[in-house]
Amino acid sequence: MVNAVTPFFTGFALSAALIMAIGAQNLFVLRQGLRQEHVGPVVLFCGSVDALLIIAGVAGVGAFLAAIPQLTLALSLGGAAFLGWYGVKALRRMAAPDAMVVGDSASVTLGRALTATAAFTLLNPHVYLDTVLLMGTAASTQASAVRPIFAAGAATASFTWFAALGYGARLLKPVFARPTAWRVLDAFVGIVMLTLAASLLLHALPV
Repeated sequence: MVNAVTPFFTGFALSAALIMAIGAQNLFVLRQGLRQEHVGPVVLFCGSVDALLIIAGVAGVGAFLAAIPQLTLALSLGGAAFLGWYGVKALRRMAAPDAMVVGDSASVTLGRALTATAAFTLLNPHVYLDTVLLMGTAASTQASAVRPIFAAGAATASFTWFAALGYGARLLKPVFARPTAWRVLDAFVGIVMLTLAASLLLHALPV
């Protein structure tokens, strides 16, 4: 009888360790959670894409992608451009005289929220490194019979994290009722986005 507990929690723990690092996608989900705007669809999108990429990695797609450096370059350049644009936008919000308070700013449509979520998710080469290459490599060390269980554990960690981040953000709403808190968050978001954009360019372009 196959022991399902160990591979499930191995996949869960590895995925959780990779996904909990501060990044563009996590900051966007947090911001949507603070605004309490389209949280369910954003969380579902992030978790579903992660699950599909994890399954692809476990199925062996990672080795195929590793053989196409041109794809990594294209993703890096596109991701750097998008992160740079969003970082500048966040810094401009931070410097605006009418700082945002929860509920005071114009709502973003579901389509625009999901488009931004897709960009943060799919234009980041690190998401493929984490979910496809690293998770695929880790899965290859598991017996073939338990690899689907390993993938299920990893996908469960992703859904759990994004749900906790999106829906748990409302607990911080009293803090972000003050304009100063949004200025600090936007400053942090802007710096992180621009740093990530620069990092992608440095790794993608020859020195």
